[in-house]
Amino acid sequence: MMENIFKPKSSDLGDAAKELLAEQIIEWDLLASGNKSLKSIKVKKFEFEGFDIKVQFNPGRMVSTAAKVDPKSIKERKCFLCPQNLPPAQKGILYQEKYIVLCNPFPIFPEHFTIPGLEHKPQVIKGAFPALIDISKDLSKYYTVFYNGPKCGASAPDHFHFQAGDKNFMPIDGEYENLKSKFGQPVYAGGDITITAIDDTLRKMISFESADKAALAAALDKFYDKYKEIAAVEAEPMLNILAFYGEKGWRILFLLREKHRPSHYFREGEDQILLSPASVDLGGVCITPLEKDFNKITKENLIEIFSEVFISREKLDEIKKETAKLF
Repeated sequence: MMENIFKPKSSDLGDAAKELLAEQIIEWDLLASGNKSLKSIKVKKFEFEGFDIKVQFNPGRMVSTAAKVDPKSIKERKCFLCPQNLPPAQKGILYQEKYIVLCNPFPIFPEHFTIPGLEHKPQVIKGAFPALIDISKDLSKYYTVFYNGPKCGASAPDHFHFQAGDKNFMPIDGEYENLKSKFGQPVYAGGDITITAIDDTLRKMISFESADKAALAAALDKFYDKYKEIAAVEAEPMLNILAFYGEKGWRILFLLREKHRPSHYFREGEDQILLSPASVDLGGVCITPLEKDFNKITKENLIEIFSEVFISREKLDEIKKETAKLF
């Protein structure tokens, strides 16, 4: 394990991550190749009322988009996030003695990191909200932190991890205040925390804003339990999380899911669109690893895909009402 630890010069985690990336691009061929592939991506933008959704053609993401995440496939492969299975050239920054900040060799962002726990345990956010809050602040100089649920885009649902990428790369980072103003419905506003439900016609979200770490962690924990109860599941309820820290404190955004992959993913021939939405897609950058899908995807396709993977408006109303009762 120790041979994989990178010792940065900076004590600021954001600056340290930049140091790590610069060195890893030189020393790790797979990362250099992935980083180089970003130069050939294509992007197009669709405008909606009050927000944009971009589509990115990124062939380097085929590994993640097409990842087999069924129990049999996972059991038959080595966990690529376990410290003992990291490639010799891959280095990382130890964080809180529990996590390691790694460069993602199949990037979406110009600077893309994966932050797995050192311990091999399932992708379940319960119990890890304090870590999410800490790391989103410690990386906030440059990055937004995000979490993909085990059935919501995590390509390693057997090993707990966060990810991070450039701030404002996802349109939602800069659009949030407008979305809140235009589509937000107040759930709770106390001295320490503000909770808002947002239905922008495409996405169903609950946001938590606070400058108080303890109050925020407690609120996230309460909400998670209530959402799980409403979803009536034993495992983790379907969600993605975007964590942003700025001048006013934290903004934690829960994107509430109904389905892992849309019907378009499983269709055959020309009707198929290989798009498996996770946090970044829902944040406004939809990744297509096949150029033919990039070329043909339409605004109407995006509306269909998002409507399939998100919960209904009625379900959001129920969650909003039940969440309000908690505070």
